Amino acid sequence: MPTAITEKDKAAIEKYFGMPIAQLDEAQFKKLLRELRSKYHPDNFEKFGDETVREMATERFQQIEMLAQKMEAHFAGQSLMASDAAAEPFMHQHAVFAANQLKVEVITTDKDLKYKLFGTMYRWLQFGDSFKIPDTGASIIMDENHQGLQIGYQESIRMYLTFEENDSIEKIVAWLYPRIKSGAKTLLIAGERTEIEPFNILYALRKRAFQRVELPAGGA
Repeated sequence: MPTAITEKDKAAIEKYFGMPIAQLDEAQFKKLLRELRSKYHPDNFEKFGDETVREMATERFQQIEMLAQKMEAHFAGQSLMASDAAAEPFMHQHAVFAANQLKVEVITTDKDLKYKLFGTMYRWLQFGDSFKIPDTGASIIMDENHQGLQIGYQESIRMYLTFEENDSIEKIVAWLYPRIKSGAKTLLIAGERTEIEPFNILYALRKRAFQRVELPAGGA
């Protein structure tokens, strides 16, 4: 499944699609993707009889396909958010969010998952210590009393997420998801089981951290 769109991806999208993803709508994306697939398909480069040229074309084509998967997920999420906004205000595009020690629990059989989350710092994190999520103002307070009791190794990593209204939930998800996607057995957000996919994590965090809808002046 596609992961969150990174800053590197955004630069590549602007390079290939000719504009930032924020300025693209779904119809433009589909039209440009068809053109890119036609232009860079490796079969078009067979006539050159050069293996290096074909390999370069294949690499570029694969990069465009990877970006396309992420962009399709992005536009699908936008559509779902738009359709659900009336029934669920936390899906509104102008919704405001903040959280104070929102409980997030990751159940894993991967002994290295804490290292994937916190790097070498995990060795020194104790109950009540705070870890700042990179490139955000969000922080996590650790609960170190989390060892599970089950035949075989299983650990429940409990942490409490805090962020302000000007912090980006998308950036929090972009940090969390890649680090737990392969090693987490279960993800609980505020005690609710959440599928380990970017949109589901985003949905759950928005639902639990929703404060209000704040429309721009004269907007709707």
